[in-house]
Amino acid sequence: MLTTIELATPKGESLTDITPQLKAALKATGVAAGLCVLFVPHTTAAITINSALDPATPQDIIAELQRLVPKRVDFHHQYDTPADAAGHIKAALIGHSLSLIIAGGELLLGGSQSVLFYECDGPRRRRVQVKVLAG
Repeated sequence: MLTTIELATPKGESLTDITPQLKAALKATGVAAGLCVLFVPHTTAAITINSALDPATPQDIIAELQRLVPKRVDFHHQYDTPADAAGHIKAALIGHSLSLIIAGGELLLGGSQSVLFYECDGPRRRRVQVKVLAG
């Protein structure tokens, strides 16, 4: 079963916890065991697993990525804006997909783990494709 999670992201960079939407999508499938594959079909957005318990964690992740890949005008590719070019690099570093194990009808995430959508160049309308495979 293929499901789409839709997001409207704020201006700039942001991390959004999509774990509740993901759990709802999984529950709707009725799959008790298998794999849940997530794919972000955007070049300036990404997906990762990290802690969402402390609201400062996403803030620190964003700040460090901005430090590592600042917006600048000397990128070779500048089709849109410096933020767009930096977003391509950040998304490539973080990644566009995740595979999660399903057991007992639940995602096997650690107690402090959440699935986080990283927006590198908002505001935008975004999608996360969710494919649940029984097995």
